[in-house]
Amino acid sequence: MTRIAIAGAAGRMGKALIEATQKHPHTTLGAATVRTGSSLVGVDAGELGNVGKLGITLVDNIAAVIDQFDVLIDFSSPLATLEHVKLCAAHNKPIVIGTTGFSAAEKTELLAYQTQIPLLLSANFSTGVNLCFKLLDLAARVLGDEYDVEVYEAHHRHKVDSPSGTAVRMGEVLANALERDLDKVAVYGREGQIGPRPRDTIGFATVRGGDVVGDHTVMFMADGERVEITHKASSRLAFANGAVRAAVWLQQQKSGLFDMQDVLGLR
Repeated sequence: MTRIAIAGAAGRMGKALIEATQKHPHTTLGAATVRTGSSLVGVDAGELGNVGKLGITLVDNIAAVIDQFDVLIDFSSPLATLEHVKLCAAHNKPIVIGTTGFSAAEKTELLAYQTQIPLLLSANFSTGVNLCFKLLDLAARVLGDEYDVEVYEAHHRHKVDSPSGTAVRMGEVLANALERDLDKVAVYGREGQIGPRPRDTIGFATVRGGDVVGDHTVMFMADGERVEITHKASSRLAFANGAVRAAVWLQQQKSGLFDMQDVLGLR
């Protein structure tokens, strides 16, 4: 059994991860953390994940439970994740990271740890979304520069980063397939008299509201036809199950940088 620790256990994904960890046949919950000073410290983690009491209490310091897990799954915040990966590196613990919203400097700091421990970083852990990444690469290479490309995403009102990490990753896949520099061609909003659309643009549209778990659509548009590749998540368990699957896989790896494409054999 792989003992999993969950950072950010009080969040929506954290609760789903507790449930997914207990449902997976080869994993068990080893530890769970919440933010420093949280009123949930001392609460049984199973009560958050709706799986009954597990005898594992929530803590606000991962160092206190470092010997109680084999792999850490982290869906917290950029600053917290950087502290966690530093600690994991010091204790030779693999880490699965679903945190989004890293700055360029934070991303560079994070990736440096791949030389010390197995590090799995993914914008989205859903099996379906990762299949979409593969399909987007194929579609972009086949359709080429004759099609305008736009990325649409929608999430719940509480999501703090925009566009979503998944949408950005979709843009990266598209730009790579089309041999474009995403930093130069991405458009994250349009307003006013903007003029005709440049052909090499990759546009992003963001919607926030309600309890939308996550919708993503990429449109390839040309005169006379449109191709759309869409993924819609109805439950966070789609992401949690993938992250737990990734943790089991990552425990068997040596140091390096991986993502869900590696876990699913889609390279």
